[in-house]
Amino acid sequence: MFDIAPSEMMLVALVAIVFIGPKDLPRVMRFVGQWVGKGRTMARHFRTAMDDMVRDAELHEMEAKWKAENERIMREHADLIGGGATPAGEIAAPASVPAIASPSEAAVALEHQPTPPAEAQRQG
Repeated sequence: MFDIAPSEMMLVALVAIVFIGPKDLPRVMRFVGQWVGKGRTMARHFRTAMDDMVRDAELHEMEAKWKAENERIMREHADLIGGGATPAGEIAAPASVPAIASPSEAAVALEHQPTPPAEAQRQG
């Protein structure tokens, strides 16, 4: 990160000992270390917040693309699911097919589907 040669570090240490003094040097170094730690913590929080914002934006974009693709497929195959075009031009889904707005809702819908009778007998 910083390109500091060992000779430069020795020079900084010598200047610190001369100007601060060996008695107060540990206290000053502890103070500087605390501030460096606070700076690193703030940088980590900032980076995490930025990563979360980017991830949320990408997720929102993917959900919008998924919704548009889902609507396109529903329009193309409306005759197969028994629905027709409504007066507003939207696809009317039959009562047995719930409208799902996002991939997370699709996962929840799949978890709560009823068990067919043949599988229920095998499980019971």
